[in-house]
Amino acid sequence: MKKTIAMQSIVRSQLDQSQLCSFDRKVASAPSSPVIHPNACFWLIRGGKAEILLQGKKYAVGRGDLVSILPWQISQIAAVDDPIQYAVVVYHFDTACHAARLFHTASDECLPIEEQMQRCPVAHLSAQQAADVENIAHILRRELGVESSLSDHAEPLYSSIATVSLLVNLIILFLRATSNQPQPAQAPDDQEILRYLYLHCNEKLTLQKLADIFYCGKSTISNRIMEMTGLSFFDLLNEMRVGKTANYLLYTDLTLKELAEILGYVDESHISKVFAARLGTKLGEYRNTYQRVENICQIEESRLGYSLVNYVYRNYASDLSARQTAQKFGISVEKLNRTMLYQTERNFEEFLGLIRVNRACELLACTRKTVLDIALDVGYHNQKTFTRNFLKYRQMTPSAYRAAVQNGSLQPD
Repeated sequence: MKKTIAMQSIVRSQLDQSQLCSFDRKVASAPSSPVIHPNACFWLIRGGKAEILLQGKKYAVGRGDLVSILPWQISQIAAVDDPIQYAVVVYHFDTACHAARLFHTASDECLPIEEQMQRCPVAHLSAQQAADVENIAHILRRELGVESSLSDHAEPLYSSIATVSLLVNLIILFLRATSNQPQPAQAPDDQEILRYLYLHCNEKLTLQKLADIFYCGKSTISNRIMEMTGLSFFDLLNEMRVGKTANYLLYTDLTLKELAEILGYVDESHISKVFAARLGTKLGEYRNTYQRVENICQIEESRLGYSLVNYVYRNYASDLSARQTAQKFGISVEKLNRTMLYQTERNFEEFLGLIRVNRACELLACTRKTVLDIALDVGYHNQKTFTRNFLKYRQMTPSAYRAAVQNGSLQPD
């Protein structure tokens, strides 16, 4: 029987849960058990020699190497030839990547951060690159303190801005160092199950859908997840959603109902129950305790995904378009759709359409307004377009939906 894989905390810092990034120092003198990382992290190897496993692939690491681990990947120290000392930077991946892309203007070409990190997770640095990374680590330690020392640390002025800038520098340095390195073979499919779940946990996922994607039976997927994490499929899904929920609470003012809709929960009661059971606190209390939007990241665009979702929710009834929204945020339509897909599993038009149809369902169930009036209320210019979109998301016309709710054959959302 395979041993359950340990899971690190979903928060980046045990001292301050709102922290964008944390810094720590570690040493390993013997092989370790596998670990699941809900957050992204960098390891800067400062001494020693070892063999590590990342997503089931072996890598030899030593002094001067920089290791990148993405959210919900699995790492393990497989063998230690000489005890390794390494600095660990745990960070919020989305914010750091958005900040990096903010300054990338080369014909608006996609900056392949995640793709390259996943393809080549270990950078063998030159002497100059290693010195540059050491300097970044030194400044991060000064900005953040050392997590395991538990000492009081006064946050320097503008620390959040400085931290984002340092993370961007670290990411760019990593991308440069790995740009010409040979690309290792793809990891086995079963090592990618957790990453797929994390990237798609906003959807209404089922075991059957996951089994179809990975070409195996439901029981095989279920057993594999239990063996890796000790959690059932639905418990793991909730664990991932809780992590994303915490970030939305920090970066937006979306209501519980809106968060439930975005993150794949049944309703606001469900999201409250799951969150409280996992973190031992109510969502409102967590938001009041940890929300420091202006301090966490002074650069608005580095929270682009959260800002876009928030904007659509607050303005869905307006005359929104992908082009106008992209212009408002200073990005291309392609980048707008790419960001929305990453954040919500839907492009801009699909997400806007879903929000409008959901709001229309509420009006159809609770008011006597005509279908045309409701279409205009939720942002459509005519009843024909509204009906076509309603059919797409509800597989029935607005009038049929209203009739089904009124006769009791369908429960309103």
